[in-house]
Order: sequence, then C-alpha cells, then structure tokens
Amino acid sequence: MYAEERQAAIVGRARAEGRVEVASLAESLGVTTETVRRDLTALERAGVLRRVHGGAIPVERLGFEPAVDTREQVATSEKEAIAKAALNELPVDGAIALDAGTTTLRLAEAIPADRELTVVTNGLPIAMALAARPNLTVHLVAGRVRSRTLAAVGEAAVAFLRDVYVDVAFLGTNGFSVERGFTTPDADEAATKRALIGSAGRSVVLADSTKCGVNHFSAFAGVDDVDLLITDAGLDARKVGALEATGLQVVRA
Repeated sequence: MYAEERQAAIVGRARAEGRVEVASLAESLGVTTETVRRDLTALERAGVLRRVHGGAIPVERLGFEPAVDTREQVATSEKEAIAKAALNELPVDGAIALDAGTTTLRLAEAIPADRELTVVTNGLPIAMALAARPNLTVHLVAGRVRSRTLAAVGEAAVAFLRDVYVDVAFLGTNGFSVERGFTTPDADEAATKRALIGSAGRSVVLADSTKCGVNHFSAFAGVDDVDLLITDAGLDARKVGALEATGLQVVRA
C-alpha cells in the first residue's frame, strides 16, 4: 500500500469512528507504529487530523473552530460536488446571499459568467472573488470581521441584513443534527446566519457529510427553518431518512 492510500484509509477510519489509535492502525495496516506516527504527522500538517495522545482526531470533530486555510484542505472533492449541485438552486436573475465559508466560496466561484445577479455576502474571500465580475452586483455586509472565518458578524451585520431581501440564501454550517439543527461555535456568527435566513425567501445549507451529528455551541436554525440541505454522497441513507422525516429536503451530490 502506498503512503497516499494508507493515509486516505486512516482519514476514512478517523471520520467514521471519531478517533484512531496508533497501535490499532499499525496492526490493521500491517506497518510499524513509527510509520503510522509519520502518517499522522503528515495528515496533521495537511490540516485533516489533529494529533492527540496515542492517536488522532479528525479536525471537524474537535471543539475548536479551524481557521479558513485549514478548512480549505478538508473534504475538497465533496465541497466541489456540493457547490456544483447548488448551482441548480440559483435564480435566473434576482438576488442571492452567500454566507461566509469554504463551500459557499466554491459556489461563488462556480456562478456562470453570464448570470446577472445581486450578491449579498458577509464573507470577505467571496466578495473579493466576485467583485470584478461585471454581471454581478456585490454587496458586502457591514460588521466586525472574525479573523478565524473572515466573516463580517455582529450587531452591524444583523442590522444590515434586516433591510435586505434575497431570493435564496446559501449558508454554511459547522455541524448539523436532527436534535440540534444547524450549529456553529460562535454566537455572533450564529446571529448573522439567522439574519441571513430571515432575509431570504428560501434558505439552502451547504455542508459535507463529516458535519452530520456534530453539535456546536450556538444553534442558528432548526431543521424546519431550512428549505434544503445539499450534502455529499457520503451521508448515510439512514441519516438522510431521519433528516427528511422532519420535512427537510436533502440532496446528496
């Protein structure tokens, strides 16, 4: 087994089980513990796992909020597929809101060049990516910029969004579950996400399957507050069924 194949297997197991141990990985993969430790170090440097005593935990399962550059490297193919599926939800013309996030940024970059839209966003990278597009009118939400997410949040952002109406709001989330709905670690970011939903005729959450079952400090929407969840094909069919039983529409890209 090549190192890349072995590391992919380690990441898959970590995401499925929530944690991996050096000794059990070495036994199941047929390599030394030193080899496993080197793999874990490489995966931590890539921003996929975080080393803990005796093993590692996937970053999306940790209590802290990874920075943008770390999240950019996680579930990249899944995010691309989600963004592509989300293009079907774009209006022909009109206005949309794009929440700050790495998956919503991919959607922004995928907007067809000939589409004429008004775009409201609280994400600095999204505003920068779209500002030079002649067919788009871009409005950057006012507010305090969080260094960890590069999102404008807080009272000024909420006040700005009270006076805005968009056809569709596309949101990111740090976690989602039937019990807790959609959650994020920061209260100000949660308040801004709620305001984005309130400004929209329709709300769509873009979230890869690793976030399913993950609950963070601040809930910003229940499953019944969102019209559509677009996730990837890795989300278990039973979990899809539990979400859809609440009335939430789920698309697996």
